[in-house]
Amino acid sequence: MELDELLRKMTQLGASDLHLKPMRQPLVRVHGKLVPMEDEPTLGAADVERIVLAILTPPQKRKLEERMSVDLGYGVKGLARFRGNIYMQRGTTAASFRRIPYQIKTVEDLDLPAVLLDFCDLPMGLVLITGPTGSGKSTTLAAMIKFVSARRPVHVITIEDPMEFLFTDDVSSISQREVGTDTTSFAEALRNALRQDPDVIMVGEMRDPETVGTVITAAETGHLVFSTLHTNNTIQTVDRILDTFPPDQQGQVRAQLSQILKGVVSMKLVERQDGGGMVAALEVLKASPKVSKLIELGETSGLLEEIESSVGYYRMQSMNQSLLALLVNGTITYAEAMRQSSDPEDLSLKLRKMFPNIEERGGTMAPSTSDFSEIMALQQYRRLYEEQEEKTKLRIGEKDEEIAQLETTISTRDGQIRDLHGKIGEHQKEIERTKGDYQRLRQEAQEKMDKLMERIKELNQRLMGAK
Repeated sequence: MELDELLRKMTQLGASDLHLKPMRQPLVRVHGKLVPMEDEPTLGAADVERIVLAILTPPQKRKLEERMSVDLGYGVKGLARFRGNIYMQRGTTAASFRRIPYQIKTVEDLDLPAVLLDFCDLPMGLVLITGPTGSGKSTTLAAMIKFVSARRPVHVITIEDPMEFLFTDDVSSISQREVGTDTTSFAEALRNALRQDPDVIMVGEMRDPETVGTVITAAETGHLVFSTLHTNNTIQTVDRILDTFPPDQQGQVRAQLSQILKGVVSMKLVERQDGGGMVAALEVLKASPKVSKLIELGETSGLLEEIESSVGYYRMQSMNQSLLALLVNGTITYAEAMRQSSDPEDLSLKLRKMFPNIEERGGTMAPSTSDFSEIMALQQYRRLYEEQEEKTKLRIGEKDEEIAQLETTISTRDGQIRDLHGKIGEHQKEIERTKGDYQRLRQEAQEKMDKLMERIKELNQRLMGAK
């Protein structure tokens, strides 16, 4: 039994992961569930060691001996690339491999919200893709980098450990660097990247304080930086970044983050209703004045409310709103939505507002497909939403008019102040001229007085001599 053979069979089964462990058959993850490979024998410790050590380079073997774990990228020609991790467990060798297709899917192929493409057109800032292991972070990030490459004439540098998707140059030029092969560490590669004329930088993962600090610096200095974190939502993401730094630095980092953080996409994979695999549910945060202010003030608990209230204008959405959209569109079941929600009570409340009797019906969207009342209810909710959206647009228009009037008033006042400053300057010059004339006249008068006194003195002397 060889590794390539197992990887080919894994791909044929449509599995995302392969696990090799002593005293078990090879295990594969299909549609999120771990199942044994049929018709494959139980592996012994020597079998696993022989299979995995055969693909390691001498440096990787040394790293495995020193750290008891090693990451690597492995490709099978004509099949796919695989991200592997060889590790020790109970004193024996074990391994896991994740399948990474050669063909990079687009955001549309992955059925992701189009709002993610807005982040790809940003000139600078920090965009984070977050979620637990196996939630689709790398696949989503690859789709976004592919979109950038197809549209923007820029230099993209990726820093990965290990290298996963293989990008090809399109409109952009893409340089891929692998930790351990092309560079010693994420932080070192990031420092070097700043001297390599990058426009867009993709960091596989922000693992340590040094990397986080360098990522923030890169985003501050005019680069668009994409990276990932193992966090479950926006609030946790912001707090995790801040907690990376000592307490006395967190105020400064919070101020920096409020300026550079342009978006956070938190992902999880949920099971499709038709059993055809997994679909992504996403929480999306976009930078807005209110979001930046909340981060600057450290009031991260208010971010969720801002996300849910900014669906129409900024196209943000919470995880529960995403699950609700998947449920309403029939992509996932009611039970799966409730199971995957981190706040099922809130999701239940949102559902009852749209479908008052949904829980009495066991989570079905309507009692029957011929129930027109449900359609009428949806139309009513849509009408109310559109009315609310129109009111919001009117309020925004009124506020824009008020802002324009205030700007005009301020501009007029600024002109008046400039005129006043000009008049004050002229008066000051006039005063200076008057003072100069006064000093000159006083000096002339004094000189005349002195001459007159001399003349009087001279006449007095003559009179005294005549006597």
